[in-house]
Amino acid sequence: MTELKLEFELENAELPIDYDKVILSFMKAAIENFSPDLFDRLYNKRESVIKTYCWTCYLPHAQFTSDTIKLGANKFMLTFSDIDMGELLIFFNAFSLMKHKIFHMNRNSMKLLSVKTRKLQTIKETELIVKMQSSLIARKHNSDDNTDVYYTFDEPEFSDIVKENLKIFLQRINIECDTSDFSIVPLKGKKVVTRTMGQFVDGNIGIYKITGNLRLLEILYAAGIGTRRSAGHGKFEIIF
Repeated sequence: MTELKLEFELENAELPIDYDKVILSFMKAAIENFSPDLFDRLYNKRESVIKTYCWTCYLPHAQFTSDTIKLGANKFMLTFSDIDMGELLIFFNAFSLMKHKIFHMNRNSMKLLSVKTRKLQTIKETELIVKMQSSLIARKHNSDDNTDVYYTFDEPEFSDIVKENLKIFLQRINIECDTSDFSIVPLKGKKVVTRTMGQFVDGNIGIYKITGNLRLLEILYAAGIGTRRSAGHGKFEIIF
């Protein structure tokens, strides 16, 4: 498995507080330019499409204000992975065509400097110790009244909700994989309030123990864990 590492340069060393919308706009522009067919499949407004990718940003020395994120440098990194290797290749080519082009945002702009590939660690054990690179969002959705409840690592329902989110994800992308032995245990969890697509919700960062069969862990490693993964949440690195 492979992930992509993108380095961006900013005109001004800051990002809007809802920078997830900026990243999504950049991804859409890249894919629409390179593969209109994939753009229509992923981002058409006729139906909600579950994505098989996830991403996270490294924002150096970030300081958050009410509407902006001040950075310690005018560069930031984006890490992107996908369980669909064919789709990952399309994203790689699409991103590559965006290099050195000015991408405008409100009162600022950014430019993609480089796109590199990095081989992901081979999973050989059914138990992993992982560190969240972006917040894990555990969400229970009530379809009757279209409301959501978000769970944090210190709540007793947390593990079950994450497992239920995983089952729904696998079902929506038509992948059959045994989840009976899946579990997630917080080792050094931390609650954060995170912003996703204009809404503040409870999220979880820190270190966790994840258990499952090898195939399931490979899926999680590339696609992320929890919900809102394609909006910049749920990506982790293996530390043991």
